[in-house]
Amino acid sequence: MTVDLPEPRVGPAADKAPAAVRVVLNWGRKYSLWVFNFGLACCAIEFIAASMARHDFIRLGVIPFAPGPRQSDLMVVSGTVTDKMAPAIRRLYEQMPEPKYVISFGACSNSGGPYWDSYSVTKGVDQIIPVDVYVPGCPPRPEALLAGIVKLQEQISAERPGRARAGLRPRPYAEVPVTAAEVTRDLVEPPTAEKQDTGEGS
Repeated sequence: MTVDLPEPRVGPAADKAPAAVRVVLNWGRKYSLWVFNFGLACCAIEFIAASMARHDFIRLGVIPFAPGPRQSDLMVVSGTVTDKMAPAIRRLYEQMPEPKYVISFGACSNSGGPYWDSYSVTKGVDQIIPVDVYVPGCPPRPEALLAGIVKLQEQISAERPGRARAGLRPRPYAEVPVTAAEVTRDLVEPPTAEKQDTGEGS
């Protein structure tokens, strides 16, 4: 059973807010990011290191380990996304309230990384949810995550509440439910009958 949900809105007051109020709203939003960590592999250790005393991303206004997706503003996908895990990531992303943001942390989350040719690995988390900031590396250092957070905060500072994220943002990922089979992508085209008969392509 499919239920059509209305377009998410941050609030009518945010649409009509003057520029000075928007600056205050964005300032409060970018310095109070509750993180829903989706740690899937070795990059999750680097994420944990970034939240510890040495790097301490709480000083940037990022609060780690939110109770659940409904209390989260930011999803950090760190590690290898498999086709079996992809529907769960998509479901939890849809449960997050608007405005919501996504950081793809590490080569595996960005593009599949060293496992890009595996039959079971999704070729980037951006195939199932929209990504705001990509952090490269295998695995990236905690400083790279701090740089990605600062980049995301710069984007939040420049956006218009109520419209830039919720109202006018394209949502092609929410048109149909996602399954593991729909996420799977063929790396190469299967050989045609002609090539099989003539021996070409071998």
